[in-house]
Amino acid sequence: MSNQFDVVVIGGGPGGYIAAIRAAQLGFNTACIDEWKNDKGGPAPGGTCTNVGCIPSKALLQSSEHFEHAGHSFADHGIGLKDLSIDVAKMLGRKNTVVKQNNDGILYLFKKNKVTFFHGRGSFVKAEGGAYEIAVAGDKPASVSAKHVIVATGSNARALPGAPFDEVNILSNDGALRIPAVPKTLGVIGSGVIGLEMGSVWRRLGAQVTVLEALPTFLGAVDEQVAKEAHKAFTKQGLKIELGVKIESVKADKKGVTVAYADAKGAAQTLAVDKLIVSIGRSPNTTGLNAEAVGLKLDERGAIEVDDECRTNLPNVWAVGDVVRGPMLAHKAEEEGVAVAERIAGQHGHVNFNTIPWVIYTSPEIAWVGQTEQQLKAAGRAYKAGSFPFMANGRARALGDTTGFVKFLADAATDEILGVHIVGPFASELISEAVVAMEFKASAEDIARICHAHPSLSEATKEAALAVDKRTLNF
Repeated sequence: MSNQFDVVVIGGGPGGYIAAIRAAQLGFNTACIDEWKNDKGGPAPGGTCTNVGCIPSKALLQSSEHFEHAGHSFADHGIGLKDLSIDVAKMLGRKNTVVKQNNDGILYLFKKNKVTFFHGRGSFVKAEGGAYEIAVAGDKPASVSAKHVIVATGSNARALPGAPFDEVNILSNDGALRIPAVPKTLGVIGSGVIGLEMGSVWRRLGAQVTVLEALPTFLGAVDEQVAKEAHKAFTKQGLKIELGVKIESVKADKKGVTVAYADAKGAAQTLAVDKLIVSIGRSPNTTGLNAEAVGLKLDERGAIEVDDECRTNLPNVWAVGDVVRGPMLAHKAEEEGVAVAERIAGQHGHVNFNTIPWVIYTSPEIAWVGQTEQQLKAAGRAYKAGSFPFMANGRARALGDTTGFVKFLADAATDEILGVHIVGPFASELISEAVVAMEFKASAEDIARICHAHPSLSEATKEAALAVDKRTLNF
């Protein structure tokens, strides 16, 4: 017997579960379908982000950061340690606990908001009588129907041609998060967010890490000044980064992985490593969705085609998150999920793509919102720039982490903030002030005239705003 709902969400990642909760809050009879399983075969909602992405990577980054501090920084504080060691199994166990807490938290939120949960893979069957029939394949097969469907099926890691993931030697983000012991040597193909974060984790724990990047520039999407500072910091830490390489072949055997490549000068090179992380981007996931059954239109990348409001080519079928255009960020998916639920309810849901923050959780952290200096130059926009180094910030000195700076870009005529770029301690937290400011069309002077607590890292934000008009107080 069919289960009838007002709204069915396919996918329980950040976009999906948030969309389901918001739809339920707005009074719709809502269901969410998700197939992720835990090690016992039970439901594990939260998608890539919770299970093999944002959350577990932050757990490992925290553990590895503690280890590095204990090995290198504690002595400066008068703290002595003997026989420092790392129990990788325990570290991974803690990570798994953090993941489970998030999984369980989502299931609790479904109950709290009266969202019906189906554990399995959702796929379209047919459209009939103004409703869509969806099959749930899993341990408990089911059939559901709904007037409105929100597709939030996320993305998959992209493999190198000829080198499929085995999650033992050739690793996606999934395998990179559960390496059972610290490898002596680790290769990373791709210097994007995942590659740098995972490379950082295992470098801190003692691995010799080499990053191979095809592009001639490091972190090309990041403000050039920030990218340069980050590259300097990573190199100083011992992370070997090679740019402009061309991968020729990847071969795995019992001993590890051998990568043959041409360097930036075209010379043939070989990299032999114990483990290889491939981080060359992600592809929209429509596997098993059976989009063709209802005529759901995909683009040439395999993403679901949507308009500015996340409407597909089908009436009352919506799509959000990694499976559609735009940045593959969990918080972008969440915002789209909320907006779609509100649009279904006749409200005016809104997502401002110009104020979506980006974060790379390395050490130093990198965070930004808005336009980069190179983008403004390319557009011919007249702007002012101001920056302030953490070296001149009292709280950063007390932390013992003075790498990096805060940088403001503002319109030359109106002083409106056009972009804020941070590399340094707790950049992920500091960027929120800039997001709020830009959302409310603030000027650099607005931030410069706001009282910030002392001593705090946020004073660097105020000082960078002051620097736009060349009137810093502490530098």
